[in-house]
Amino acid sequence: MIRVENIEAAASYYADVFGLHPRWSGDGSIGLVFQETDAEIVLHCDPNIPSSVEVYYQVDDVLAAVADYAAQGWKVLVAPFDITIGKCAVIRDPFGTSFASSI
Repeated sequence: MIRVENIEAAASYYADVFGLHPRWSGDGSIGLVFQETDAEIVLHCDPNIPSSVEVYYQVDDVLAAVADYAAQGWKVLVAPFDITIGKCAVIRDPFGTSFASSI
């Protein structure tokens, strides 16, 4: 669950960037699903739900993904670095949510 101030703007942005599709909405929240799986991200605006989240997102190419996201306004918090299975980076979307992208 990711708290955002503007659900419609965030949902549109995540649809454009990640290719997510709405599954449900109501009561100040929306469930967005990934194309190839039933994994879901829930965007909400409820101040009573903690906003601290850690999202881990697997990509085919961390270097290319970080460059692409940076071009779309994401902030690179930790540049790509080596991990056991490949590379990892930490980025922040324009809504303030941090993501760890890895391969």
